[in-house]
This record gives sequence, C-alpha cells and structure tokens, in this order.
Amino acid sequence: MEKQPLPTDNDKTGSTEPEVNGHAFEESQQGSTEPPARAGWNSKVEYFLAQVGFSVGLGNVWRFPYLCHQNGGGAFLLLYVLLMLLVGIPLFFLELAAGQAIRQGSIGVWKYISPRLAGIGYSSCVVCFFVALYYNVILAWSLFYLGNSFTSSLPWKQCPKQGNVTVKECEMSSPTSYFWYRKALDITDSIDETGSFNPYIVCCLLAAWTLVCLGMFKGIKTSVKVMYFSSIFPYVVLFCFLIKGLMLDGALDGISYMFYPKLEIWADVQVWRQAATQVFFALGLGFGSIIAYSSYNPKNNNCHRDAFTVSAINFLTSVLATLVVFAVLGFRAKGKVTECVISNVNELKELIGSGNVVPNAAFNYSDPSSVTVKEYGAWFEVFGKSHNFTECDLEKEMQKGVEGTGLAFIAFTEAISLLPGSPFWSGLFFLMLLNLGLSTMFGTMEGILAPLTDRFKTLANNKTKFTIFSCIIGFLIGLLFTQRCGNYFVMMFDDYSATLPLIIVVCFETFSVSWLYGADRFLDDIEGMLGWRPSVIYKYLWKYICLIAMLGLLGATVVRMFLKRPTYMSWNEEKASEEILGYPDWALAVLAALIIFAMMPVPVAFIHALLQERNQRTPVNTEIGQYSIVNTDDNCDTPMTDMSELEQRNGTAASSS
Repeated sequence: MEKQPLPTDNDKTGSTEPEVNGHAFEESQQGSTEPPARAGWNSKVEYFLAQVGFSVGLGNVWRFPYLCHQNGGGAFLLLYVLLMLLVGIPLFFLELAAGQAIRQGSIGVWKYISPRLAGIGYSSCVVCFFVALYYNVILAWSLFYLGNSFTSSLPWKQCPKQGNVTVKECEMSSPTSYFWYRKALDITDSIDETGSFNPYIVCCLLAAWTLVCLGMFKGIKTSVKVMYFSSIFPYVVLFCFLIKGLMLDGALDGISYMFYPKLEIWADVQVWRQAATQVFFALGLGFGSIIAYSSYNPKNNNCHRDAFTVSAINFLTSVLATLVVFAVLGFRAKGKVTECVISNVNELKELIGSGNVVPNAAFNYSDPSSVTVKEYGAWFEVFGKSHNFTECDLEKEMQKGVEGTGLAFIAFTEAISLLPGSPFWSGLFFLMLLNLGLSTMFGTMEGILAPLTDRFKTLANNKTKFTIFSCIIGFLIGLLFTQRCGNYFVMMFDDYSATLPLIIVVCFETFSVSWLYGADRFLDDIEGMLGWRPSVIYKYLWKYICLIAMLGLLGATVVRMFLKRPTYMSWNEEKASEEILGYPDWALAVLAALIIFAMMPVPVAFIHALLQERNQRTPVNTEIGQYSIVNTDDNCDTPMTDMSELEQRNGTAASSS
C-alpha cells in the first residue's frame, strides 16, 4: 500500500498516521491516527522563548555555579564549552531536526523511524513524568518562600525565641538553616522516618500544579503566553542582582575565586563526568520536549542555527547566574570571615593583656576591624595553628552550602537577608526561581502530552481533559514529597530517577539515527528540508564522538553507583547539622525500580514489534526505518523515496528477471 505523506503546514484537518513498515492492520486495530495537524508557533520569538525557557532552568542557577567552583573555575568553563561543541550541540541539533522533519512527539518520531524503536519515546515520557513530580515540589518551596518574603523583616533573618531563650536548634546552626529544615520542611532525621504531611507545602504544591495546568490546558497557545513573562523575567532579575552584587563588599573576591583557573583538574575523570552530565541536562536532551517543541515549526525552519543559538543562550545564562551567585556569596563570605578575624584578634588582645606572649602578632589591637583577612591569614599559617586559633578562609566559607537547594534556600537567602531592603530582594529572587521552574515544567509536560496525544486519537480528541487529569495525578503522587521526609525523596528522584534512563535514551536515539537509519540518510533528509546540506562532520560526531561520549558517561555513572553506595544529605535535629547517610536497602530497591520502570518500554516495544511482524501475513522489512521527511515540494508527496519502496522495487525487478 502506498505510504501517506506527512502533514504539511497547509493541512487543516486530520490525516491518517503514515503506515510504518506496512503495519496498517496494527494501526487499524489500535485506532491510532495522526491528530489534526499542529497549528504551529505564531512567531519565531515564541519558539525561542519555549526552547530557551525549557533548557534554562533551576540547574543554571544552583548547579552550574557549584560545579564550576568545585572543578577548576575557568578550566571547567573551557571543558564545558568543549563538550558542548562536540556532544551537546550535535545531539541537540539531532533532536531538533528529527522533531521538525517528522512533525510528531518523541513516540511518533522513533516509531516512524522503526516500530521497534517506539519504546524510546515512551521511556522519555516516563522520565518526564518522574521529573515533573519532584520538580513541581521545588516550585512549591519557592512559593512558600515567596509568600514569607512579604514581611517587614524576613522570618529567617533571626533565630526565634521560646520565652526569653533562643531556640537551641537555631542557635547551634543558623537562622536560614533552621527556617529551611524546621519551618519549611519540618524535616525528619532520616528517610526511614516518614512523618506527617506538611500542610503549608501541600497547599503550595496544589498552587504550583494549578499554575502549570492553567498554562498548559490549551497546549502551546496558552503556555507560550505565560512564557513571555516566565522566560524573560529571570533575566531581568539576574541583571538586577548582578548590578547590586557588584556594588557589595567582597563581590570581586567571590568572582575571582569562581573564575581562577585550575588546569590540573582536567586530569580528574570525575570532572569530565560532571561536565558531560551538566551539558547533557542543561540542554534537556532525551526528555522529548525538544522534539515536541520543534515539531510545531514550519518545515523549512533553520533548526541548525537554532541549535547553536539556544545552546549559546543557555551557556551565557549559566555564566550570568554564576557571576550573580558568587558576587552575592562573596559578600556573605566576606562578612563572616571579617567577623572571624575580629573575634580572633580580640582573643589575641585578651591573651596579651593577661601577660601571655603571642609571636609576631603585630596587629592594631585598638581597632580589630582594621586587620585584613590577608594579614590574619599570613599570621595564622605560621603561628595560628600551633596556638589553636580559628582559620578564617574566604574560599572555604564560600564552599558551604553552595549546591542545589542548599544554595537557593540557605546560603543565598542568608546573603539576601544582609542586604538593605532584604524583603524586596528576597521576593525578586524566589519569583525568579518560580518562573525558571514554570518554563521548564511547561517543556517537561509538553514532553509527556505531545507524544501521547499524537499517538492515541482518544487523547488527542480530549487533550484538555487529559492535561487536567495529568496535573491531578501529578499532584496526588507528588504528595509523597510533602511529607516531613519528602526532601529526601526529592534528592532520590533528582539524583537517580532521571540520570541513567535519560543517558540510555539518548544513546538509543544516537545509535538509531546514525547507525540504524543512517547518518548520511539523515543528512540527506535535512538537506531536503533546509535546502542546504550540513557539514559532514556531524556524521562522524553522531556515529562516533557523541555515541562514545554517551556510553562513557553511562559507564562512569554505573560504575560510580556500584563502587560507592548511594548516599543522601540528612538533617540531624539534635546536632543541628547536616550529615551524610547511606540509603537503606528498601530505598535502593525503590531506586532500582524507578530506573527499571523508566527503561522497560524500550525492550517491551521492541518485543511487541517483533511479534507484530511475525503475525503479519505480508513479509515486511523493518531493519532500517520508514522515516520520510516532510514534503518540501508541493508537486510531490515526499522528496525522497522510502527505503522500503526501494527494496520492494529491487525485489520485484529481481523476480521479473
């Protein structure tokens, strides 16, 4: 049977899904048809807002700065750019081109290449769902802090008192740590202690899912209107914080520590692993959201230029966020270190006053604040250690709590509380986090909704109901994270539920396009779509460099998991401090179940396709797929002859001869 052409930009009505490998019987049995053709973006600006909003998320603010600081500063930036050029952008371009050409979500794209690969798209949907569950909890925390910012004095600025006595847990830690762990989370001491639900976070989670639902219930037509604000506002806030931060004492010290290059770090394999992982997640590869968004583009859109543009914006945003974070953290650290120096100089003054001899402590004791950190540091290195004095080190102070939620809800909030007009700056910061999270959530949900509505006609006809139902299910399951131990489950999902499955998904994607479908064929299709042929270097990048890099990242991640028992950071109420604990056996079983469940669609779909092929009455060929590019010539159905048609013609010619 002759294959139907893919929907073109002028299609206004529904069309039958293209038959893949002659599986018309399978499609008629399942009743799955192509939904009405996508309306598409109203403008290129909307598309860019969506792609940038999805790829630029919370990780740019609290993950990238930490990695850059811990892994060699400027040296890490160079390594990150190298991996972005060799791995990130080529894979990003691959997903953009595939979605734009086939004009379907992730399930439809890989099923169209070959029915055996449909499981890749389903796995992407599962991972997106896992990510959406815990990501929206972070939005709920941001809403909670945003609500508490509308006060004359921030509630985490000072320790609360019970009567006339300061709360011991707060006094032993800090006001920001106490507010985060006790007031916001009311956290248990370990993941084994479940505790009750936190009513404030439950309400905030409901509000977060409501915002997502309102932004998604009409598809991209409503979400993109929200993105005009949610994608642009964070940049306004970052620039405001940068200008304010550079005016603070200690800001330049923080930035200099940030970018000081340590080239010897390149010899560490773990640094390469962390840089590759950050590139991978920064661009949102494997989620299916990139494919979904690009599927709404016109057929001749320059997706090659888009790949470089979005990647560059993502990288520059990470650098901008890093400047902001370390300018503000430098101010915070400088204040703490200055207090440390003054305290030690006063102690020296008391020792001298009591007749003790302190070697070479030529400080101005009448004005301890005049003693610089550098002067004290030089004295401490020679004499301070032997006399049991406290080290006052700016860099070590900056390293405290600068990763993940610790940076956003403890370290950065503490720095904000020191600023004049702190409630205003706090409100701006958490409103920025909320908008960064919302734009990423829209992309994540699109990675779920678009493939499933493309694949199943019933869902396509009831997309609004399906969207609302998905948000309700997400909220109900998300209640798991609102328990007193919920933060530990957020860390579990963040560290393990997406990492391995997404890496495996991208490995399958790269192998499918570059080897099964053929890199040359794929470049031919892009040439037919864009009107010019991308460089042949992409062929070698996809077939070798990207694939080897992804397999290496996968191997390093698996080895690390087996060599070192997975751990999490807990809060000990009695000690009022963080401590690292290993996950219990039942939690490890949950981790394994999450990874297995996310990857299960790949082998299941493969086996299902093989069984379907065996049951077909007519011999079919599914070795390499049936992918055909969107029509670029109004006078012909497809610009390329399908591979199966070529093989059938060759077989017919051979039999007739």
